[in-house]
Amino acid sequence: MKIDISTDSPLKHTSPALVVGCFEDARDELFTACDKALDGCLDRLAVSREFSGKVNTTRLLHTLGRLPAERLLLVGLGKRSELDNERLRQAAGTAVQALRVARVASFATVLHLSGRPEAALELVCEGTLLGSYCFDRYKTRDRDEQFGFEGMTLLLPKGSDRKITRSRIERTSVVCQGVRLARDLVSQPGNVATPAFLAETARELAKQHKLEFRVYEYEELEELGMNALVAVGKGSSELPRLIVLEYRGAGQKDRPVVIIGKGITFDSGGISIKPGAGMEEMKTDMAGSAAVLGAMQAVAGLKLNINLVGIIATAENMPDGKAYKPGDVITSFSGTTIEITNTDAEGRMVLCDALHYARRYKPSAMIDLATLTGACVVALGHEASGLMGNNRHLVNSLKLAGERCGERVWELPLWDSYGETMKSDIADLKNAGSRDGGSITAGWFLKQFVGATHWAHLDIAGTAWVDKSRPCAPKGATGVGVRLLIEYLNCL
Repeated sequence: MKIDISTDSPLKHTSPALVVGCFEDARDELFTACDKALDGCLDRLAVSREFSGKVNTTRLLHTLGRLPAERLLLVGLGKRSELDNERLRQAAGTAVQALRVARVASFATVLHLSGRPEAALELVCEGTLLGSYCFDRYKTRDRDEQFGFEGMTLLLPKGSDRKITRSRIERTSVVCQGVRLARDLVSQPGNVATPAFLAETARELAKQHKLEFRVYEYEELEELGMNALVAVGKGSSELPRLIVLEYRGAGQKDRPVVIIGKGITFDSGGISIKPGAGMEEMKTDMAGSAAVLGAMQAVAGLKLNINLVGIIATAENMPDGKAYKPGDVITSFSGTTIEITNTDAEGRMVLCDALHYARRYKPSAMIDLATLTGACVVALGHEASGLMGNNRHLVNSLKLAGERCGERVWELPLWDSYGETMKSDIADLKNAGSRDGGSITAGWFLKQFVGATHWAHLDIAGTAWVDKSRPCAPKGATGVGVRLLIEYLNCL
């Protein structure tokens, strides 16, 4: 969606629709002026409670020529004293989804004038771009009737600095493009988004943004001794890969941050096969890798003054005569031996090799993202990602970043006592313990492969996909992790 700016008065700007934020307990000058132009219609709506300004409610009105805007879209902001960044972001997403329903392709907005000037413009742009997302690549019928947004015009006060404003819009758009890439990748069907597809996507990103690119193919993984990653992918005709992207925006001596993504492009569970109901959603098991690719694109586009390495461990977990099986013992890249008790605990297997590989960069911090456990969904639902780590500063920084950008995280304990269930009688570790505390024991397993490196683990199993539309995340892939990582990296 194209975003333009104008210093026209909202009462004089011609547009198919004008978006106006409304509080439950306050009426601003613009609301009063619009109400007067519409012969008190807005006030009557408030008195009758047809539209009261409650959070994320909307009302679309035709102005019938009484205003230059053909329509007026009222968006509820709740009580003025309770307006915060997330509420404003969601209001923008709610507005654009209401406009989609009405098939209004271009519009003007003054929603940003309701919030704090230093942040409101970015929040409204972000909410609009995130809320307007739609994945319809495989819908072939009635293509000529499919709807697409054309543009939004931000109406600014007279005297606004256009250059600074355009820079703020561009930076927000770059981040949202990273989220869009992640959403597109997760939305793709499993027969398209294979390990080879992820590798090619990374190759194209590297070419576009002049990143260093390396992909380790099956034979190279075997030679390196990445047996945990290889084992997971052995049951599929789609061979596993380790993908590495490097962005250098700081000095050569500056230690990089490494972000690692789980890239299971389809997870059948392997020999420990999953139930058939809902298995189609297992195409989303590569959402961690999608977040890494989206973040790498955004960081390169923003030209952040950091060094960043993105690593993706990707495979397809399928049952086959060559597939790894319960009872096997695998020697991982680190030399740690792992008894397989459940082939559906494959994410930690591919990640343990990737984490050990990441240590060669001597990173200042490494963060992995993975749709790792159903147990995390049970614990936290779909409202927050699980967070674990071995460094208090890193964990706290990610918490604050999550609060700022709206991708909230919740810390889970990582005490050593949780590791008792992961001890094996015949190997160093088991890859799965009991169901109790399953997301934590999975995190504890990963911790064994990071050494002294500052590390955090984000379990995004409950937040990578939503079954019901939300203001900034239409039904489907959310692209979670991209904005969280950029918010964190921006503050380094």
